[in-house]
Amino acid sequence: MTLLSELLTYNETFVKEKEYETYATTKLPDKKLVILTCMDTRLLELLPKSMNLKNGDVKMVRNAGAVITHPFGSVMRSLLVAVYELQADEVLIIGHYDCGMGAVNSESMISKMKNRGISDETIDTLGYSGINLHEWLKGFDDVSESVKHTAELVRNHPLMDAKVPVHGLVIDPETGRLDLVSEGYVKA
Repeated sequence: MTLLSELLTYNETFVKEKEYETYATTKLPDKKLVILTCMDTRLLELLPKSMNLKNGDVKMVRNAGAVITHPFGSVMRSLLVAVYELQADEVLIIGHYDCGMGAVNSESMISKMKNRGISDETIDTLGYSGINLHEWLKGFDDVSESVKHTAELVRNHPLMDAKVPVHGLVIDPETGRLDLVSEGYVKA
């Protein structure tokens, strides 16, 4: 049985037994909050539990490192949609200690891509097209600084409502402890 067929088999039972009813809510966040956090597996349940969040409380956007790589990319668009269309009145940027993005090395990642069949020609074409893969794939040295930078980017984005508080936090993926990096109630 493949992983996909295993998931679909489970899902069939989940729906048949109406287990979804436990999670019924609306598309609007009850706590009027949107969170940008990392996709790290340790945070899937720990982050909401550490903040007493339940299904329906917040909008959650996840990506590698809780980093916005482009101010007009899909992550920033998602935050703006949450604020303007889905009634989120505050934004939390939550990174975490021991983040895999802190260890990402673009040279190593490009080498792994090549080992899986991405050709030098493709890499070169991207470079000739103005895409700096080394810059795009680079990690960060300090998670607190990365969170602070992302919070400032969101807070100062030309399309973000200046009245929306944007906070930056770092969570310990072992204990769930949150450390405040940047409070959005006070302009930095």
